[in-house]
Amino acid sequence: MTRIAVASGKGGTGKTTVAASLAVVLSRRFRVHLLDCDVEAPNAALLLHPRMQQAEPVARPVPVVADPECDRCGRCSDACRFHAIAVTPHRVLVFPELCHGCGGCVRACPSGALRESQRTVGEIAEGWAGPVLLTQGSLNPGETATVHMIRAVRRRETNAEVVVLDAPPGSSCPAVAAMRGADQVVLVAEPTPFGLNDLLLAVETARLAGARIGVVINRDGAGDNRVERYCAEVRLPVIGRIADNRKVAEAYSRGELPGRGVPEFARAIEAIASRLTAEVPA
Repeated sequence: MTRIAVASGKGGTGKTTVAASLAVVLSRRFRVHLLDCDVEAPNAALLLHPRMQQAEPVARPVPVVADPECDRCGRCSDACRFHAIAVTPHRVLVFPELCHGCGGCVRACPSGALRESQRTVGEIAEGWAGPVLLTQGSLNPGETATVHMIRAVRRRETNAEVVVLDAPPGSSCPAVAAMRGADQVVLVAEPTPFGLNDLLLAVETARLAGARIGVVINRDGAGDNRVERYCAEVRLPVIGRIADNRKVAEAYSRGELPGRGVPEFARAIEAIASRLTAEVPA
């Protein structure tokens, strides 16, 4: 099995388009499972149009206070790093949206006044888009359990020959959770000053995952060559270039994979897939 995480330093770089397109191209030779770990904005299904099965809820434990037993000693609040519990002279306040479900407050309570209940934070749906199996996580609005949802999605991983992970953008904990365990991280970047800045952050995040890193320059030709110069300076391989093309954006806005109607895009994705295929065991 080979795991390929597709990530970016910010949203809007074409990360999901590249991830979904790679999954389709690689499925011509391998059994492919695409995990949409961008749980706050899962968009792979909008491009692949899978036959989704019934969604399943995802829950996590949150503390509940048993008032008669609670003496408001404050140890639960002291133990919570996420400020999800506040102790007042008259009651204990729990903020479930801030809770990370670690259970530290329950273990810290000397009187056993805290119990754990399950709070639904999102759902997972799964279905087939041709030969590609897609698993998608969707975090409920207002919830902060992004990493918990990503882990729930990743637990659905099958024994496919290739697993493509569509990581959330950015360089925080959710991106690390999606990349962890990947054999290859594909970073999608735009050739602009902002694109370079976001790529620098994404590279540092990808290095935490301990995977091989390759860069795909999207909208190539629309900016300058500073991203390519940086990659050359730090010996980071540029494994693909996708030319700036209005037709790609038009296809995406219609909910279509650009590779089906834009030959230049299709050739670029196939070239990237060929580079990645060398890393897949025969």
